[in-house]
Amino acid sequence: MTGGHWIAASKALGRLVPADLPYPHICDRTVAAEDTLSGQPLQIKPWEKARYCAACGHDQHRKAHPSTPDTRRPNPMPDTATLRDVALAAAARGWHAFPLRPDDKRPAFPDHQAADCTGRDSWCRDGHTGWEQRATVDPDRIRRGWASTPYGVGIACGPSGLVVVDLDVAKPGQTPPPGCPHPAATDGVDVLADLCAAAGQPVPTDTYAVTTGRGGVHLYFRHPAAGPTLRNTAGERGNGLGWLVDTRAHGGYVVAAGSTVAGRPYTVGRDLPVADLPAWLAERLAPAPLPPQRPVVVDLPGGRAGAYLDAAIGRQLDHLRRAAEGERNHTLYVSAVALGQLAAGGALPVDQAEALLAEAARSIGLSEFEIRRTIRSGMAAGARRPRKVAA
Repeated sequence: MTGGHWIAASKALGRLVPADLPYPHICDRTVAAEDTLSGQPLQIKPWEKARYCAACGHDQHRKAHPSTPDTRRPNPMPDTATLRDVALAAAARGWHAFPLRPDDKRPAFPDHQAADCTGRDSWCRDGHTGWEQRATVDPDRIRRGWASTPYGVGIACGPSGLVVVDLDVAKPGQTPPPGCPHPAATDGVDVLADLCAAAGQPVPTDTYAVTTGRGGVHLYFRHPAAGPTLRNTAGERGNGLGWLVDTRAHGGYVVAAGSTVAGRPYTVGRDLPVADLPAWLAERLAPAPLPPQRPVVVDLPGGRAGAYLDAAIGRQLDHLRRAAEGERNHTLYVSAVALGQLAAGGALPVDQAEALLAEAARSIGLSEFEIRRTIRSGMAAGARRPRKVAA
């Protein structure tokens, strides 16, 4: 399928409908075309008819039949058993699943931020443990987690080895930012098509895809086996791809197909094997190289106290540098707590402790935003439990 055909198809809730056929108007004005994967007529759920007319690619038709929820219809949120099956299916693919708040995209656990962690949560006994560390492929844990509550299903991209390209839809009244090279784009699909054309590359469509509740598209790709660790990007900032195009990788998650958010379902748009991330996209998304780092000089006392501090700091930094994929942010937090305790006890200047942690965190690929936020939270938690070093 050509890029143009795929772009038109994306307007049809992710269903693959050739552009040269009439669109399947879910509003019932017309029903035409077939699913190009199965060759079978499209099966539209009854409640979708009242909710969507996004299948039509013509502006006038979309204006006459806007894609808005029908508040009169019953809440279509799946039941607990269905959502448990969604989580189990994700785990069977090797994707690490974790609970989202029912009918919401926010993580259900933990119920507190790192700075507010008291250790009462059993997962946080050895330091604050976030949603990424709690994500799992263990079917027994998933069955227990979804035993009685209809949690949505989140997929942690980093542990799952995924890079997800999120093609959003412009909200009513939303306009491109000043200087945007895609002024005519109305959704991320258009922006991605422009990027592909400029790079002389085909639109990467032959992969697993999910249609979001607002009509956007999530394209799933395998994280490159070699090269730098890819992290989240947003719009055109930093190394992002463009307006209405975000990416989720290490440190990010997506809502799994089969979940709902605000009554809007996420559905499988294309049930294909996950493809490798195209090399040119991986290059665009690679983090910028670090500037030359100045060595951090730490003032340590002499004697046994200095030797003890030197060893304690070295252990924390070595532990951070050896942190596994998916554990790096959590490890940074634990190390920040440890050095924060020493700083609060007067054994180490706060600014020097933060500089040491930041230098080590940059060397393993954490973003500046993550570094600042995590160190600040960890140091604050450590300061609540000062630790003195005997002279």
